[in-house]
Amino acid sequence: MSSHDQTGPHPDQHSQASRRAFLAGTAGALALTALGAKALAGDQPATGVVTPKAAPATPFPKAAARTPVAEGQAVKMAVIGTGGMGTNHCSSFISLHKAGKEKLEIVALADVNQRNLAKAKDVCEKGQGNQVETFTDYRKLLARQDINGVLIASPEHWHAQMGIDAILAGKDVYLEKPMTLKLDDALRLRQLVKDNPDLRLQVGTQMTNMPKFHRAREVIAAGTIGVPVWSQTSYCRNSKDGEWNYYSLDPELKPGVNLDWEGWCGPAGSAPWDPKVYARWRRYRRWSTGIIGDLLVHVLTPMLVALGDKVGWPTRIVASGGHYLDKAMENHDQVNINVEFEHDHTMIIAGSTCNETGLETRIRGNKGNIDLNSRHCIVRPERLYAEETDEKRIDCPDIGNDQDVHRVKWLKCVRDREMPDSDVDQGSKVMVIVDLATRSMWDGGAYTFNPKTMTAARQ
Repeated sequence: MSSHDQTGPHPDQHSQASRRAFLAGTAGALALTALGAKALAGDQPATGVVTPKAAPATPFPKAAARTPVAEGQAVKMAVIGTGGMGTNHCSSFISLHKAGKEKLEIVALADVNQRNLAKAKDVCEKGQGNQVETFTDYRKLLARQDINGVLIASPEHWHAQMGIDAILAGKDVYLEKPMTLKLDDALRLRQLVKDNPDLRLQVGTQMTNMPKFHRAREVIAAGTIGVPVWSQTSYCRNSKDGEWNYYSLDPELKPGVNLDWEGWCGPAGSAPWDPKVYARWRRYRRWSTGIIGDLLVHVLTPMLVALGDKVGWPTRIVASGGHYLDKAMENHDQVNINVEFEHDHTMIIAGSTCNETGLETRIRGNKGNIDLNSRHCIVRPERLYAEETDEKRIDCPDIGNDQDVHRVKWLKCVRDREMPDSDVDQGSKVMVIVDLATRSMWDGGAYTFNPKTMTAARQ
């Protein structure tokens, strides 16, 4: 990323020396992680598929000590990535503070796009009445010792590197979904978090907060539906003009003037400037897994919450579909995934951007079924077991904005050291499905994952 900053006032405790110490101390780790990510991007054949590998054995350095939140003080947080999602997060966190839901202050922002950075700075300073420091090199933001937590809302190909760097800097992390672009990166990030149990990482999958999935988990644990043998879910929508084409192109954006394009490409390697790629990167397979990582993560993650430890890790994934209508989009517009788990369960997942009628959300057991199509949890016995169990509806409360609930939960992790619901283990299980389904879509094969060795292979 660029070394040029747009800077505001520096806190007294934040010195240039501390920045240099952090940047120097993590240089080896940065080189290691960037090299691994770049190799994945640069070595992939025309199909876009690389052979899955185990996480590297080389250990990360110990993360820096975190800065605890003093009792009664505001959580000092920063945001990396100030596009639409990142700036929306800024506005929402400020609203939570004003509503008395949590005490927080956004103190720093980072983005390679100086126009987005200026807009987000304006939003934060007007909303909070304070001055906010801005950076075009996010690593310099991470060197600020007073920051307690960092929200990362960058494109998918940067998630792993930024998450790793933030943990190494001693920051708690809110990492937008999908947790990473590649499975290898997810497993490396998982190991780093495991090696530093004093730090917290929450993935931005807010639908996990819906009470119905937690009630379903209780029903399954109680044995009410017997053995949960298979489930189904989907995320389907429609578009006349092509999914993600609604992101507008900024004619004022100029690489080398107000955008560090090389910094944006980062771990994925250099690429020719393309304003469509920059604005609509979810359409392109080098930068995103499209429907699978952007949409299906939302619905499959809460299903994992409901199924819990009953099913274990995904162990075999096969996907099909194609480019049925939006042939200009490089990623697929129709995706159908079959996931087998280590403890006798199969999940069917459908995704589409050319038809909005999806599957019913349902978990099936040998003795009964759980319907999760509304806010509530409906349990219906199988015909053969109708005399043993009555049909019942478990009413679930309206929690309002589930993303705000997710934000507050993360702040409690930062302040009170609570453990996140959407943790790195859950994010890694999701990435097994995302990455291996993506590989299957491109090459037509089936992929397996071994939870004992944390390795994947093509069948």
